[in-house]
Amino acid sequence: MKKYLREIEVSGLILVVIGIAMSWIVGTQYGVWPCAFGLLCWLITFLYKAFHWNEYEKENRQNIMILILAIIILFVQMLFRQ
Repeated sequence: MKKYLREIEVSGLILVVIGIAMSWIVGTQYGVWPCAFGLLCWLITFLYKAFHWNEYEKENRQNIMILILAIIILFVQMLFRQ
């Protein structure tokens, strides 16, 4: 698992960006799924790193901020789309 953490994390980030872009361009119903799957992939790596906090402390702090930012962007977008 440790070997593939970076790839899973980057894949999740790319899916989140694709989901946000699709939501802005096509519509919220199409962008939610890639974004949700990307956040799920990212959550898997986040949880693994959380259980190994001493080894990944700096990355964990960055990931927490990025996850909060992505969730805020999605909520703000959903509020203004309706």
